[in-house]
Amino acid sequence: MDFILPKMGESITEGTILNWLVQEGEAFEEGDILVEVGTDKVDNEVPAPAAGIMSKHLCSNGDVVEIGSVLAHFEKSVGSSNSTSSSNTIDSKKSSEKKKQIPDHTSTQLSGTVRNDNKLKISSSNSNSISSSFVNQDLFVSPLIDSIARKHHISYEELARIPATGIEGRLRKSDVVNYINEGRPFQFAQAVSNEPDPTAYRIPQLKLDKGTGKIIEMDRMRSMIADHMVYSKHTSPHVTAYVEADLTDLVNWRNKNKAHFQEKHGERLTFTPLFVDAVARAIKEYPNINASVDGKNIIVKENINVGMATALQSGNLIVPVVKNADQKSLQEIAADVNRMANLARENKLGGDDIKGGTFTISNVGTFGSLMGTPIINQPEVAILATGIIKKRAEVMTRDGVDSIEIRSMMMLSLSFDHRVVDGFLGGSFLKQVALNLEVAPDSDF
Repeated sequence: MDFILPKMGESITEGTILNWLVQEGEAFEEGDILVEVGTDKVDNEVPAPAAGIMSKHLCSNGDVVEIGSVLAHFEKSVGSSNSTSSSNTIDSKKSSEKKKQIPDHTSTQLSGTVRNDNKLKISSSNSNSISSSFVNQDLFVSPLIDSIARKHHISYEELARIPATGIEGRLRKSDVVNYINEGRPFQFAQAVSNEPDPTAYRIPQLKLDKGTGKIIEMDRMRSMIADHMVYSKHTSPHVTAYVEADLTDLVNWRNKNKAHFQEKHGERLTFTPLFVDAVARAIKEYPNINASVDGKNIIVKENINVGMATALQSGNLIVPVVKNADQKSLQEIAADVNRMANLARENKLGGDDIKGGTFTISNVGTFGSLMGTPIINQPEVAILATGIIKKRAEVMTRDGVDSIEIRSMMMLSLSFDHRVVDGFLGGSFLKQVALNLEVAPDSDF
C-alpha cells in the first residue's frame, strides 16, 4: 500500500519531512503516528490509514514533498480497514518523466540548454552576459514549477535567476510565488557589455570580523522567520507612524470588570482582546488598510482577520489569527485569544489557527518596550505595535483650566507598505485605533 501525504489545510501545497516515527520493518496500528511533517510554522503528525508493517521510506528527513505525494510503502495487515483511496495515488514516475519544454509564448530565450529528466542546465557563451548576480546553473524544474512558469509566461532563463530555498537548490512553489509578487525583477534581464558600468552600484564585498563564540544553528522555525523578515523588508517600502493614546478610562474599566468578566464568561480579560476589538472597528472605518498587493492590483480583503504575534517558549514567534474579528463580541474575541495563546504555549496550534490573517498586532509592551517599529507580516500591508501602558504626569485641560493628572499612556506605532498605503490613510487609521482605545467599552457584556 502507498502511504500518501494527506491534505493538511487550505492553501498548504507542500511539507518538510521532520522525523519518521516508524522505521522500515516495524509494525504499527491504524491511527499510529508514522511521520512528523512541517508546514509553514506548524508541525503535523500524520497517522497511519491502516494497520501494517513499514516496507520502505521513499522520503528522508529534510525532504520537501508536495501534498498527495507517496511518502512510503507498507504492507497492510490482514483484516485491517483502509482509508486510502487508489484514486489519490500520484504516479510519481509519470510526473518525473514529464517532458520539459521552454514555453513557446515567452520572449526570452535561453542561450543554451541541456535537459536531463527534470534537470535543466543553463549555459552561456559569456558568463558575464547575465545581468543578475544570481544564476542557478543546475536548475531543477518540477511539474508544479513548470505549470506555474507556463501560466505566467516565465522562461527557464528567468526561472534560473530566482533564488531557490528547496533541498539541494530546488525551486519551491513559494520561491516562484514570492518572485512574481516582487514584480518579476529579472523579467527583462538583458545581456550587458563586458565592460563594467562605472556608475552602477555594487554590493561591497566586506570581510567583516564576526568574532568567535558559541555557534547555535537556527532551527527550522527561526530560519523561516529570518527568511520572511528579509523578504518583507525587501518587498515592502516600510514607513512607520506613531501616536500616543490615553488609556486611563480603558485601564480603569478593565480593572473594575475583569473579575466579573471571568466569572460570567469563564475567560480572562487581558488587554489583547481589547486591542483586537479596537483594530477591527478601525478597519471597518478604513478598509483599504486591510489589503494585500498582487502585482499592480490591490486586493481589499472581505474578511477582517486580526493576527496577534505570540512568543513561543522556544523564543520563536508565531501569529495565530482571530477570524472575522469585526463580527464577534468582546467575550468571543477573548475566548479565541485565550484558546490560541494556551495552544501556542503548548506548541499545539493547528494550521487553521495561523492562516488567513489580513492585519497583525504585535504587543511589544508585553516585554516592557515603550514602542516598536514592526516588520509587516506579508502579504499584509500594515502591522500595529502596542507599547507598554505607563502611568505618567500629563497636562489635562478641563473647562479651559490646565491641571496635572496621573494618566495611563501608551504609544502605538503602525508600519505600513508605502506602495499602496499613503501617509493620510496610515495616519488616519492609526489615530482611529487610538480613539477607539481611549473610550471604555459598554459594561453590559
